[in-house]
Amino acid sequence: MFMEPNFLGTIFPLFFMLVIGLILFQVIRGIGEWSNNNKQPVLTVNAKIVSKRTKISRHSHASGNGHHHHSTSTTYFVTFEVESGDRMELRVSGKEYGLLAEGDVGRVTFQGTRYHGFERVASM
Repeated sequence: MFMEPNFLGTIFPLFFMLVIGLILFQVIRGIGEWSNNNKQPVLTVNAKIVSKRTKISRHSHASGNGHHHHSTSTTYFVTFEVESGDRMELRVSGKEYGLLAEGDVGRVTFQGTRYHGFERVASM
C-alpha cells in the first residue's frame, strides 16, 4: 500500500529550525561586531561627507486575533572620505543624518564601524 509522507510533520520543524538558525546567526554576528568595535581605538580624522543613504525595512506582525500590523524602520548611513582617499560608510542616528550634508568637511570620530560624531570645520 502506498503511504504518503507527513510533509507538515517534516517541513514545519525544518522551517522552524531554519528561522531559529537565522536569528542566532544575526545575534552572533551582532555580538561579534560589537566586540570587535570595542577592541578598536577611538579615532578622529579629517574627512568629507561624500554621500548619504537610507535603508527602509518593512515588518509585518500577526496578532492573535488574525490581524496583521505593519511597521517600517529606517536605518541611516553616511559615507566619509578621509585624506588618503579611502571611504568608509558609518551608520548614524536619524538626528545626525538630518544635520549632516554632502560636501561637509570636518573631523569624524569613530571606533571600528561605530560612529561617534562629526565636527564641521570652516571651509576656506
